[in-house]
Amino acid sequence: MEDLESGVRGRTRRAILAAAAAALAKDRSATLTDIAEAADVGRSTVQRYFAEREELVTAVTLDSLRVLGVATEEADLGRGEPGEAMRRLVTAMLSVAERVLYLYGDAEILESFGGVDVEDEGSAAVRSLIARGQADGTFDASADPAWIETVLWSLVYGACDAISRGRMPRHGAAATVIRTLENGIAGGGKA
Repeated sequence: MEDLESGVRGRTRRAILAAAAAALAKDRSATLTDIAEAADVGRSTVQRYFAEREELVTAVTLDSLRVLGVATEEADLGRGEPGEAMRRLVTAMLSVAERVLYLYGDAEILESFGGVDVEDEGSAAVRSLIARGQADGTFDASADPAWIETVLWSLVYGACDAISRGRMPRHGAAATVIRTLENGIAGGGKA
């Protein structure tokens, strides 16, 4: 019985964290009551898991970093042709759009965790993908790799924001970002 309860507790905690990320991405001043409503639970339930708002914000930040890490890992950037791997990455990031908006919508969120330039496995995999794509002609070899990465994240963030505001349907966002990205960074060889 205890395993079932921990399973339910785990699902409830994950639901609260996901709802908190979405609510805080839209309104950084969202209260525990706002977050509870977004999670479709009572405020007392949120407080059983996270006694203070700051505790919840820290947990949402750590969980969002984990979610983005899992999405990047599942995109398997080292597998296959660089253009296809980049498409998988874009699709993966847009599938966790609320987490992207939460983490990158306010510079202060990540500052307390060392900033956005902290090197991690996901960042290293993206940089490696860009280098591989430039080496084989898929991506423009004359472009600064850091610029390609900046363009990638700018387009992904812009699409996440457009989805959130209802200006772009979630189901069409990946194709739009991919087309814009590929037209902008394509090398002379492959596409």
